[in-house]
Amino acid sequence: DLSHLKRGGRISATTALVGTMLNIKPIIYVDNDGHLINTAKVRGRKAAMELLVNKLKETGTDFETIFIAHGDCPEDAAALEAMLREAHPIKEVVTGYVGPVIGAHTGAGVIALFCVGSQR
Repeated sequence: DLSHLKRGGRISATTALVGTMLNIKPIIYVDNDGHLINTAKVRGRKAAMELLVNKLKETGTDFETIFIAHGDCPEDAAALEAMLREAHPIKEVVTGYVGPVIGAHTGAGVIALFCVGSQR
């Protein structure tokens, strides 16, 4: 749900309520200065993971090693890894937990994808 984003002041209470009811999943990007920027919104977990895979196609340049971090959802991290391996010639996937700062902003269930890309 979107309650952690609401508590952190990133979205309003109304947006959190309606977004949770509609199963909206925000796609958040961390820019070069460390700011969290909402770049897209999709409905459903699978659509969110598909968007991450497609975004990797657009910006990824080196598929030697991909990193996946998650907030207590190892099954979803494994599903994302399978989707990535199907779409890209990835040699290694390293999976781990998100840190406490991102975890505090997003709550349990967050999935993060890291790679070497065409831009920082």
